Amino acid sequence: MTMIAKTARTLALGFSLLLSAAHGPVQAADGRFTIAVIPDTQNYVDFTHQRAEGFAFDARDMMVEQMRYIADNAVSRGGEIVFATGLGDVWQHPTIAIDPEHAARGFSARPLPDGPQSGMNPDRRTRGVREVEIPASIAAYRLLDGALPFSIVSGNHDYDAQWWEESWPRDLTAPQGDLRRLGMIHVGGLTEWTRAFGVDSAFFKDRPWYVAAHQNGADSAQIFEAGGYRFLHIGLQFSPTDASLKWAETVIHAHPGLPTIITTHDFLNKDGERLPHPVVNQTVVDPFDNSPQAIWDKLVARNPQVFMVLSGHHNGQSFRVDQNRQGGAVYQILSDYQDRNQAALDAGVAADKAPALGDGWMRLMQFDMDAATPTVRVRTYSTHYRRFASDEPNYARWYKPNEQPHLSDEDFLSRDEFTIPLTDFRARFGAPAAVSK
Repeated sequence: MTMIAKTARTLALGFSLLLSAAHGPVQAADGRFTIAVIPDTQNYVDFTHQRAEGFAFDARDMMVEQMRYIADNAVSRGGEIVFATGLGDVWQHPTIAIDPEHAARGFSARPLPDGPQSGMNPDRRTRGVREVEIPASIAAYRLLDGALPFSIVSGNHDYDAQWWEESWPRDLTAPQGDLRRLGMIHVGGLTEWTRAFGVDSAFFKDRPWYVAAHQNGADSAQIFEAGGYRFLHIGLQFSPTDASLKWAETVIHAHPGLPTIITTHDFLNKDGERLPHPVVNQTVVDPFDNSPQAIWDKLVARNPQVFMVLSGHHNGQSFRVDQNRQGGAVYQILSDYQDRNQAALDAGVAADKAPALGDGWMRLMQFDMDAATPTVRVRTYSTHYRRFASDEPNYARWYKPNEQPHLSDEDFLSRDEFTIPLTDFRARFGAPAAVSK
């Protein structure tokens, strides 16, 4: 279905607030509501991190715990969560050496020297992702189905293929900033991903809150209602093409005046810079793809409805605020906890063999639209440890050395527990509409 047709269909439904969470926009009961942000889950469902492969426990259960928590705390079930967004890298491994489109363009393919294809039998890897990783991901997200509107974007690990481009020297000792000396990692093909989470998947087909899609759902848009506002959310694939950005702008123009949140896998690094991963960068050799700064320049900065951008990919956390071309504030937030391995250590795995999993950490962003100046309280919660970061006495000791060793314990925690004043939100989007109590 085309974006225009899908938008027309949704508008015809009138976004009725009488619809259930499974079939239409959800309205929070008052001016306070929460958006759940799900960082990279790839290590939970990695088939090598399950009991069947000799691991200490089934790590995929940690992803299930996250989704169950979100569903149990959805507005439709008496909680405050009105929307959930997954930041990408849903699963871990590729399934093919190179996708047909890139092969037809003349790209060569070589397995990554230190990545998902390294040292692993290709047939075993393909079976693992198709028989374990993808089904586990679908099963976990199925817990959200019918509880609340949600979005999932693709990360680089969700593509069918990952490979080195042979036309670049494979020099991993090059300085991070000297991309010209690095053999470049490429990704291609979203057949498996769109089959699981695309526009025609059971999650999104005929859902009125799923208002637009591009490339079979590789990019998508959703609407949810909360705090007296109707919000537009746009999910963009990893390193989106110009076509993706133009599509997103068309969706924004089709929904004038709506405060808009964008989720994309790679946008901020942990130093708060709009720089791609020093190795995983396609823009150097492929002009069809866009870097984080290009996403800002071509889409975010020029569309005043966009007030927030969420991303993962870079292990750590960061936050920055910039003004768009019209002077409006855009809040940009990174959260990615996939390198955390305390849960494996707790299970008795030796320190030198304990893989990174994520320890169940996720972001809960509580909006308060009743305040004189609306605010967003950002908190980080572990469904595994069942506590917020500020309630875990070992939080900095466990995670700071690997993520932000230069920070004090207090500053490290402040990256995961902070409040954002939405100082210009009322001026840009007006007063909240009356909400039924």
